[in-house]
Amino acid sequence: MNVKDLLSLKNKVILVTGGSGNYGKCIVEGLAEADATVITTSRDRASAEKNAAHFREKGLDVHAMQADQGDSESVKALKMNIMTTFGRLDGFVNNAVSRPMKGYNAPMAQFEESMQVNATGMMNLLREMTDLIVQSGGGSVINIASMMGMFGPDLSNYEGAPGMGDLPPDYFFHNAGLINLNRYMAQMNAGKNVRFNCVSPGGLFNNQPPVFVENYCKKVPLRRMANQDDIKGLMVLLSSDAGAYINGENILMDGGLNA
Repeated sequence: MNVKDLLSLKNKVILVTGGSGNYGKCIVEGLAEADATVITTSRDRASAEKNAAHFREKGLDVHAMQADQGDSESVKALKMNIMTTFGRLDGFVNNAVSRPMKGYNAPMAQFEESMQVNATGMMNLLREMTDLIVQSGGGSVINIASMMGMFGPDLSNYEGAPGMGDLPPDYFFHNAGLINLNRYMAQMNAGKNVRFNCVSPGGLFNNQPPVFVENYCKKVPLRRMANQDDIKGLMVLLSSDAGAYINGENILMDGGLNA
């Protein structure tokens, strides 16, 4: 098969949770540019609609749905909405995350809230969407983690950037767990024609304080943070037939920072 055809996502319906976030918008755009029909979700329906409308103005096939992964009834409603509207699901990018915990000494109630959304809720959503993909004949699940799930924090990046170095422990906890959960899901769904891969990005440039950007970039062999396009190709590869034999992997996308 021609490689252009292998990379095409035409006639594939792909769900991207947290599609209004910084990486989420890049993911939605990249998949839609490869001709997928993309569903973008947010807890705030208006935010999802605004995001989808922005991409439709560019001629991309993007649709909005509301979903709160911390609410099991909302997850059920999303599953039903997808089946009613499209009749199938070929791919799922598990990207949504809540960040209620603001630092090391934050109240434990915030850690508990994070567990409800980012662990219990996320697992529920992942299982339900996986079942939907299996029912549709198979496809791809991509779990978005972080390099913070693989390594401890490099606090020297935050020197001279007040307020940026108090990193919340729940973010490290959940991302590390997701990386191994991805392997678990690949094994537990063996023989069902669905593949699971994890992507662990490094920092995305988002107008951070210049001192932080300088501290960070001098350690990256490419001498920059990720930009809006860097994750697109990887999402298309893993969602398409070009990535049909990639399964159970965690791909570190950090410009060589941790090489």
